Amino acid sequence: MLQVSFIRENREKVIEGLKTRKFYKIYLIDRILSLDKEKRKIQFQYNEYLAAYNNLSKEIGKLFTNGKGTQSLRSQSLKLKSEIHELNKKLSQKSKLLKEALLKIPNIPYKLVKSKFVSEKNEILYNCHSSHLLNKKKLTHCELANKFHLIDWKLGANISKSGFPVYIGQGARLQRALVQYFLDKNIRAGYIEYALPYIVNESSVQGTGQLPDKEEQMYYITRDFLYLIPTGEIPLINCFRDKILPENKLPIKATTYTPCFRREAGSYGANVRGLNRLHQFDKVEIVQISTPETSSEILEEMVKYVQGLLMNLNLPFRLLRLCGRDIGFTSAITYDFEIYSSIQKRWLEVSSISNCTDFQTNRLNIRYKNNGGKILFCHALNGSALALPRILAVLLEENQDEKEILIPNVLVSYTGFEKITLPF
Repeated sequence: MLQVSFIRENREKVIEGLKTRKFYKIYLIDRILSLDKEKRKIQFQYNEYLAAYNNLSKEIGKLFTNGKGTQSLRSQSLKLKSEIHELNKKLSQKSKLLKEALLKIPNIPYKLVKSKFVSEKNEILYNCHSSHLLNKKKLTHCELANKFHLIDWKLGANISKSGFPVYIGQGARLQRALVQYFLDKNIRAGYIEYALPYIVNESSVQGTGQLPDKEEQMYYITRDFLYLIPTGEIPLINCFRDKILPENKLPIKATTYTPCFRREAGSYGANVRGLNRLHQFDKVEIVQISTPETSSEILEEMVKYVQGLLMNLNLPFRLLRLCGRDIGFTSAITYDFEIYSSIQKRWLEVSSISNCTDFQTNRLNIRYKNNGGKILFCHALNGSALALPRILAVLLEENQDEKEILIPNVLVSYTGFEKITLPF
């Protein structure tokens, strides 16, 4: 959430940033400034009346001690108390309206983020696109999963509905191997692992910015007023909510594995078949909490780190810097990694790495004390390292042979087998 003081002091910069990301509810900015002005005016009156009431109370106390009459002053005191009560109600109402308006405003993009780049497309920074299929016969990952009995789509649909696949045998072991491989790499890179709840409260999703922006995409448990997490980022960053961290402990590096649940309303068609888009999928997430001065450098470090994971898996990939229209609600700048499916002839996103600056930390009240003793908001960064379904899809497609699918060398010690073979 943007700070009101920042909007007040940088109105034109904020409006320009919102236009960069194709956010056209610019009228909200002036509404916020108007509400802020009204709130500050009420706050000033409230403070004045409260000070007068406190002074009057002291005066009444002195007169009472000296045995003198206080009736006139008591009448003034009661009147002030009533006015203070009314002002407090007005202050609460203005604060609520101001917060509601602020929650609708996305983060302001960095200058590096383009408003229009080659007809509003994202900027390709690196392309490692090379297919290495072992034979001419090309099956999709759906066909391969059926042929080698790796995934049962119908069973998942019977248990839940479409978009909830069941992994079986070597498919389940490969899925687990990917999770463990990513976690082990993250831990070796200095990330502390967290095992977290998969169901969170409203404060948690509002704090990370999914509410109100992504409300329609989340599964909601109405009886308990809880949400199934759409990403491990939510419970992971909330681990640091309302904390003041010492500067010498930053950056904090954290990782988690979670299933992710997304309603993905309107996600139909040929492009979302199989593992391309699911209602439930596994993902390993990395998060860093840093000082504002170091967050840009840390973002570059995280991008290079995820690039290394993809290179180790020997998958064709490219790196994009997203334009303003495509960056997430909480992000100031985002880099996407996409892997190429030569069979589907399309790029599939497998990781987004974002610097959210102090947008989430302001909502979650995550601060640090600098060496001078000043309390400031941290910066929060997050990234997928990595999301599994599309990794698994392209891994199967790019390593297939007629009778087997080879396992990347880095995963063999985790799977316990070098190749996936026909079940009979």
